[in-house]
Amino acid sequence: MNEPLETILRDTIAKFNSETGTIHRLDAPTQLLQLVAQIGLPPQMLDIVKTIPIGKGIAGETAAKNLPVTICNLQTDASGVAKPGAKQTGVRGALCVPIRAGETVIGTFGIGTRREHEYSAAEINSLQDIANSLAAKLPI
Repeated sequence: MNEPLETILRDTIAKFNSETGTIHRLDAPTQLLQLVAQIGLPPQMLDIVKTIPIGKGIAGETAAKNLPVTICNLQTDASGVAKPGAKQTGVRGALCVPIRAGETVIGTFGIGTRREHEYSAAEINSLQDIANSLAAKLPI
């Protein structure tokens, strides 16, 4: 994994009082999100989140819409956004924002907490600011 990105992820998780986090880079030709850094995911989840198609799951939906996706309680969510395997993370509150170069989505930044949590506009904007600062740091 990418040490500088893991440091940013660790600091962000602490700031948001969360337990998990992921950073994915978009491979534009294949339209797949590739995991470049993660903290807190159970080992059995790594294969599941290593590669995510655009439009699938929370990160895929974030990339497809170029908008933040938030779920108050992943364990009881019935929206269909989260993949069924996502419940294995133990995460309840989840937030994922796009990483952009200009207006172009180049990745996603997601955090999750084991407690139910409704993310505020200020929290969403704060995570988006962090994600915006990552554009130049994502590996090609």
